[in-house]
Amino acid sequence: MQSRESLYRGSYLSLLKIGRWEFVSRSNASGVVALIAVTDQRELVLVEQFRIPINSTVIELPAGLVGDLTNRDEPVLLAAQRELLEETGFEAAHLEVLMACPSSAGMSDEVITFVLATGLKKVSAGGGDSSEDITVHVVPLAEIDRWLEDRRTAGTPQDPKIFTALYWLSLEMKT
Repeated sequence: MQSRESLYRGSYLSLLKIGRWEFVSRSNASGVVALIAVTDQRELVLVEQFRIPINSTVIELPAGLVGDLTNRDEPVLLAAQRELLEETGFEAAHLEVLMACPSSAGMSDEVITFVLATGLKKVSAGGGDSSEDITVHVVPLAEIDRWLEDRRTAGTPQDPKIFTALYWLSLEMKT
């Protein structure tokens, strides 16, 4: 493989080049964790927050960076528990890595690890850290399709990782 050439390095992102290919890499973290958080009542925990690049709030899975607060070698399940509590106010009794995959393989070297979080207990309000303003949504899985469609019709963008979560949950329900 050819060597990486650094074109730009910011506080959070770097622009790199290998041969003719330019791509983005995180400067401040080793990866991303996305949580598929399901309550004992079969509800999916989602978050909604404003995203500057698209100038809109977005419905998303709770998620966050791995290795951004401590060291780049932070264990993914530790980051998952931290982000779940910070964003949603829930703690999970059980965390299970389902898969790790590229977020946008043509644009970034970022890898997202999907983690199933169960045995949830609400211990705080959530809402994110001081730089975030997160609204928590707890949606019954039996109503999730209609709920998401209502949000889409109202013009609220949805992160496609939600649909990956619903796929994994459909597999869980079959077992």
